Amino acid sequence: MLSYRHSYHAGNFADVLKHIVQIAIIEYLKKKDKPFTVHDTHSGAGNYLIDSEHMQKTGEFHDGIEKLLDHRTEIGVIDQYVKLVKQLNPVGKLREYPGSPRIAASLLREQDRLQCTELHSTDYELLSKLFAGNKQVRVEKMDAWQGIKAMLPPQHRRGMVLIDPSYELERDYRDMLPALKMAMERWATATYAIWYPVMDRNRTESFIRQFIKAEIPNMLRVELCVRPDASGRGMTGSGMLVINPPYTLAQHMAQAMPLLEKHLCETGGHTLVKRLTEEQA
Repeated sequence: MLSYRHSYHAGNFADVLKHIVQIAIIEYLKKKDKPFTVHDTHSGAGNYLIDSEHMQKTGEFHDGIEKLLDHRTEIGVIDQYVKLVKQLNPVGKLREYPGSPRIAASLLREQDRLQCTELHSTDYELLSKLFAGNKQVRVEKMDAWQGIKAMLPPQHRRGMVLIDPSYELERDYRDMLPALKMAMERWATATYAIWYPVMDRNRTESFIRQFIKAEIPNMLRVELCVRPDASGRGMTGSGMLVINPPYTLAQHMAQAMPLLEKHLCETGGHTLVKRLTEEQA
């Protein structure tokens, strides 16, 4: 949606989950010397200033990244995420929050590549400026699904695709499964990480069931709900649906979720790490 700006929500609890999963997948890809490509479908501006009007207006980062910054959890995927954010804020104070493209770029090796698509004119300009002169990163002003058609498969056989629409429009829900099928036809060996909001439990479960009924293989569902399910309260949680996940991801997230629940969830909040099968449809 062209009016959506992620800058209002950067660093919130949903970003925490999304970026921990993203980092865990990329670090697994780095275990082999062979190059990989990260494709980010809804890239946003790539970097967000804490003192910006948008972030200060909502203050959502207070209930997300800010609650984790001063903790060492001894859980690798969480501590690595916090360490990365701190490295991008060397003054010791949270001044910037990295979006998924900047996180990916900071983890790339010399042989790896990042592809970004963003349709919003302002965010596209900011993203292009962020990566100006970086030959490892390709930025295109393009609709997410158009970008999948035009840019997949990439040069490298290994990699991941991060898909995270705003879901402000009904078609974001409707178009996700066809877009995933199209992407998998082009790049079957990639890991696909789909972010989704939890606002209405029935709607969320219906969204997940369509992937199960479509017999999409090898799916892992990870969900962080910071408040009890309740329609009309806005986003009470969010999740990641990961197709072709690294075999280590379920274990890593099972270790991480109790700590995220402790630091981020209100009473009645809950977490989920679950492999999905056709029998659950």
